[in-house]
Amino acid sequence: MKKSDTMGSESQWRRSPNPMGRISLCHVSFLLGMGFCSSILGIAPAVADIRPSVLPVYEPTAPPPPSIEPDFNLRQENLRVTSLLENWDGDLWVGSWQGLSRIDPNTGAILKRIDLTNYNVEALAMDRVGRIWVGTTQGLLRVDSRSNEVTKQNILLPSNRIVSLLVDQRGYLWVGTDQGLVLISPDQGLIMTTLKKLPGLRPNAMTLDQNGNLWLGTLLGLVQINTATAFPMQTVQNLSGGVVNSLATSPDGRIWAGTLDGLFVVDPDSGAILRNVTSMRQMNVTSVRFDAEGTVWAGTDKGIVRLKADSGAVLGRVGQLPSRQILSLAPDVGNKLWVGTQQGLAWVSLTTGIVRPHYGFIQP
Repeated sequence: MKKSDTMGSESQWRRSPNPMGRISLCHVSFLLGMGFCSSILGIAPAVADIRPSVLPVYEPTAPPPPSIEPDFNLRQENLRVTSLLENWDGDLWVGSWQGLSRIDPNTGAILKRIDLTNYNVEALAMDRVGRIWVGTTQGLLRVDSRSNEVTKQNILLPSNRIVSLLVDQRGYLWVGTDQGLVLISPDQGLIMTTLKKLPGLRPNAMTLDQNGNLWLGTLLGLVQINTATAFPMQTVQNLSGGVVNSLATSPDGRIWAGTLDGLFVVDPDSGAILRNVTSMRQMNVTSVRFDAEGTVWAGTDKGIVRLKADSGAVLGRVGQLPSRQILSLAPDVGNKLWVGTQQGLAWVSLTTGIVRPHYGFIQP
């Protein structure tokens, strides 16, 4: 257990057999912010037994510290944390409308802030040699993860508004813009293919299936692309909510798609919709990720839900975040779930269930 993951000794915590029926009352400690407790992991100390029918309410018990970095001016209107990416050395890249930052996920220390004053970051990807590709509303950038040097890419894209990025199994970079999809050689910095006439046009999200094919979440559903030929293979358009904002591939190879109206499980071979997750119906699912144990973390515009992958049963919910509107998730980084929201960054300890905002990325 990391020192930053807990506010007491390991003996203070034990798992409850009913994850939604017990919560814990925690001491307050300042590392990245004040400590909160969540029923998300079903963790409780020896006291504080609360009936399952009573929903926990978490209130701050002390004011926040003034700031982690007093000299850095956070712009109140642009606190969106849109993308989170684990670096090859275990650091965490945080892409936001404040720019790009690199932090130590174990301690929360901000290692580097990269000034991108005129750029709003929307997407991040890492290529096979460790370079960080940054998709912004003003074009494509590349960051050397060793020197932190930023290079603007003068590549003629269908649009400079980039909404998604992905590096495929061959090492090529797929760039999703609001006017189409582009395939780029990251070593040469050259466009290999441009697809402007995609069904649904805008690739909001991307994931790879176990055969290496690319799946796009668009304004009209799903599109599967053969990464070798760049030709569309199939479409899935009968998803409730229509617009697909988030995608993930499960450990068993299925495609999970979050829409404006729910969460769906799709067979990548046939395109058949296997399941409309009952517990997520009529919810705007904005981010979907699987942790190392195969558990589903679903971000919505009303917070985070933790699900069993096989049944869709709700294991818990995360509260006391900077905003209920979730934009990005990164599980298993520094033994935490990192959460990007409309109003800043937070993390959830996967050991204790403690929820804390990161005061380097929110207004104190």
